[in-house]
Amino acid sequence: NLSQIKLVFDKRISGISVLRFGNEYQYAYNKSIYNGFSLPLKDHYYAAFTEADINITNELAFKLGARLEHSSILKKWNLAPRLAIAYKTGPGAQFSFAYGDFYQKPENNQLMLTTQLGYTKATHYILNFMKTTTLRTFRVEAFYKKYEDLVKTFPSINNDGTGYAKGIELFWRDRKTFQGMDYWISYSYLDTKRDYLNYPGQLQPNFAANHTASFVLKKFVNKINTGFNFTYSYATGRPYYNIKYETNNAKYVIADQGKTIDYHNLGFSLNYLTTIFKSYAVIVASVTNVLGSNQIFGYNYSQNGLYKEAITPVAPRFFFVGCFLSWGVDRRQDAINNNL
Repeated sequence: NLSQIKLVFDKRISGISVLRFGNEYQYAYNKSIYNGFSLPLKDHYYAAFTEADINITNELAFKLGARLEHSSILKKWNLAPRLAIAYKTGPGAQFSFAYGDFYQKPENNQLMLTTQLGYTKATHYILNFMKTTTLRTFRVEAFYKKYEDLVKTFPSINNDGTGYAKGIELFWRDRKTFQGMDYWISYSYLDTKRDYLNYPGQLQPNFAANHTASFVLKKFVNKINTGFNFTYSYATGRPYYNIKYETNNAKYVIADQGKTIDYHNLGFSLNYLTTIFKSYAVIVASVTNVLGSNQIFGYNYSQNGLYKEAITPVAPRFFFVGCFLSWGVDRRQDAINNNL
């Protein structure tokens, strides 16, 4: 159960500069049964935050802020500073840089073992350039994230874990080049490693792919009031590990490892715009993995580690048919984009 109250106030300080501040309170209650014992977890979380949007010139702006947090279950405070700088280089073009510390409580299943843990911490550095016009958008972003105080479960549960993530992201959307067509392309490169949980050292996590990309193409036919959409997603293989405890050496080792096959998914959808009972309506039909590509997300191992079974989707394809209605404001395009 989670209850939350949040108050935010803002005050204009000069021109279009704004000072914003507020408070937040959360009450979280989680109850689990482990080996016949009831394990309740209660947490009173308090936060106070402030930030200022400061416009130096028409081209240069800053955002300065900080967040103070306290968790009753951890009995600890943290202070997270934040900074962002934006500089306009021309019409629709902007460079920006952001820095910030972010804290997070350990997972509930870890707190059930002990509440003598601290926050996990991530420090973000992000450099971004964006150029937008009425019909085109280009964005490139480079980032570096440093992870500290991650939860380790061996030799005892502690906050000695570390890690990092760095990479680049590209995005291009174009509604101008091809008449009546809208397409966008995204690509990301990720280099990340973590030493946490029972990892014997810094490893690439099994949820991270080095390269991911997607392509979306939309074509709307006015005569029949129907749009046709194609989406293609690709990702290089993700790592998988069989990490076993060696009793003789009293440590965890990697008994087996590898990478899954590359991920491919071609999807198709169509949407018909209409009105129903004087409301805006869009009827959507879609199918994923049209080509039936083999998809493997990892492997489960037998207890002795001699056999492994691929983790695959429950079905090779998924079909969806739906109708979205909106009153007052035409939100049909939002429904279409959310379904892609």
